[in-house]
Amino acid sequence: MATSADYLTFVLEQLPPLRVVRSRKMFGEYMVYFNEKPVLLVCDNTVFVKKLPVLDNLMYDTPCGCPYEGAKEHYMLDVEDRELTEQVLRAVEAATPLPKPRKKK
Repeated sequence: MATSADYLTFVLEQLPPLRVVRSRKMFGEYMVYFNEKPVLLVCDNTVFVKKLPVLDNLMYDTPCGCPYEGAKEHYMLDVEDRELTEQVLRAVEAATPLPKPRKKK
C-alpha cells in the first residue's frame, strides 16, 4: 500500500517550521529532507527514522519496523508527538551529512 498524498501533507504540517523541508517521491514512497539532508521515510502511511546511535536514548521504547522489503529496521515516529519529533529531527539532522553532489554525465 502506497502512502497517500493526504498523509504526506499531514506529516509535513506536523514538522517544526525550523528548517527548509521538502519531500521527494522515491521508490513509490517518500523521502523527507530537512535542509537538504534525508531524515525521514514515509512508507505505507507510516513515518520511519533510521536507527542511529544518537537516537538510542530518545527512542528506546519506540516501535520499530521495516519501511520496505529488504530494508533495515527503522524506528517508527509518531509525528503527532511534536516534542519528540522536534528532538528526533534535530538529532538526526546533526548526525546526517549532506548528500554528495551527483556527477554530471
